[in-house]
Amino acid sequence: MRHRLGYRKLNKTTSHRKAMFANMAASLIEHEQIVTTLPKAKEMAPLMDKLVTLAKKGDLAARRQALSKVRDEEAVRKLFDVFGDRYKDRNGGYTRVLKAGFRHGDNAPVAVLEMIDRDESAKGAADKARHEAELEAGE
Repeated sequence: MRHRLGYRKLNKTTSHRKAMFANMAASLIEHEQIVTTLPKAKEMAPLMDKLVTLAKKGDLAARRQALSKVRDEEAVRKLFDVFGDRYKDRNGGYTRVLKAGFRHGDNAPVAVLEMIDRDESAKGAADKARHEAELEAGE
């Protein structure tokens, strides 16, 4: 029986796991879709749903709680400004986990974790802008 076993440890220490989920949350907020292993995606989905719920509250205490989990001010700003408004009429279920086969190197199950009603243009937008700026600087 698995009573009182609340989460997956993912073969990581607590500090490593918290840091990894903070980075994954920031990436998911920025790109609105990430590719990761299936267990990480399944563990990340409820955490992200809780962050969106904090964003829907929108007060200072909720912003500070989200900042303590995500640790990226730009991501928290987008979380509260964009996601809080986008999901204000939705009661939960802000993320979707799609199975995406198996990774080539170690045959690990891979999944796509994405936000429901995501902005298609957000994926890789910062990287594209940085790449264009580098090309202009090189000319």
